[in-house]
Amino acid sequence: MNRVGRRRGWSFRMTRTRAVLIALALVGLGVALYRLAFGLGAATNLSDRWPWGLWVWWDVMTGVALAGGGYSTALMVHVLGRERWRPVERAAFLTSLIGYLLVCVGLIVDLGRWINVWRVALIWQLNPHSVMFELVWCVTGYTFVQLVEFLYIFVERVRAPRLSRVLSRIYSPVLIVGITLPLLHQSALGSLYLIAKGRLDPLWWSMLLPLFFLTSSFFVGPAMVTVESFLSARSHGRRPPIPILGEMVRVSGALMLIYAAAKIADLGYRGVLGRLLDGSTASALFVIELGVCVVVPALVFLSRDVVQRPRVLAGAASLAVLGVALNRANVVFTGMAAAAGGATY
Repeated sequence: MNRVGRRRGWSFRMTRTRAVLIALALVGLGVALYRLAFGLGAATNLSDRWPWGLWVWWDVMTGVALAGGGYSTALMVHVLGRERWRPVERAAFLTSLIGYLLVCVGLIVDLGRWINVWRVALIWQLNPHSVMFELVWCVTGYTFVQLVEFLYIFVERVRAPRLSRVLSRIYSPVLIVGITLPLLHQSALGSLYLIAKGRLDPLWWSMLLPLFFLTSSFFVGPAMVTVESFLSARSHGRRPPIPILGEMVRVSGALMLIYAAAKIADLGYRGVLGRLLDGSTASALFVIELGVCVVVPALVFLSRDVVQRPRVLAGAASLAVLGVALNRANVVFTGMAAAAGGATY
């Protein structure tokens, strides 16, 4: 071997899973280009009766909530002082950053006149009182904050002493902003439907919608981190940090029971508690959403022997993630079906 040594080249091994993911990415890229070229109506089949559909449900309403593992983990580690949870913090930051980058792309694709997206940043007189205006700014700002947070990992690999000193000085302000911004836009997603009173089913419409959306985005964070940890461990042939994950989901479990109790109390206060027993599709989906996907995993999270049963822990975390996705689907689809006047989507 010569003095320079043998350089290790970059290698890529195609697997069946990677082939499927690449194919899905190419299909998604094709659909996005088709939408940008021919408009929302041609690509989504949306109408005045169904102004929001699968795209907004998944890439904004659900995607933003599931990407909230970064802020909830940071809050618990740095504010609540759970330093022993640091091993999962970086993984949560990475997946949250990827999620928010996709949300930013989704927001642009969802705009009817996407070529005017630059106006949001340069023309403040558009509508500063709009919830969507605040949502776009908060999501974009938080994505930028996450990129700055990710630089801390970068400087550990690269010798950049000046950059390291700068980052160490601004770490606390960046962390505060990184925790504050999600509190704003997670609740703003619920505020979008406050104006839908009389159109959104009373099982889901409430003046507490911003609080419900914020709370669910927080407790789904540890659940999403748990799912990601199990998938990552399986992919790399290692054991997930089950004791740490067990402690994290206990926080989620307590908050989930408070969330469920608050939703039932809200139904009673508004006089629509009887809707739960009317036998309709909406009532059945509400019971599944709240009972099966919130209360059941919450009880599993709070059980003392959950760390001794990794598969049960992973299953309960998956159920909690599914519950938040179902909640957003019920708000976007189920709760708005009657207001659509029989129009199909």
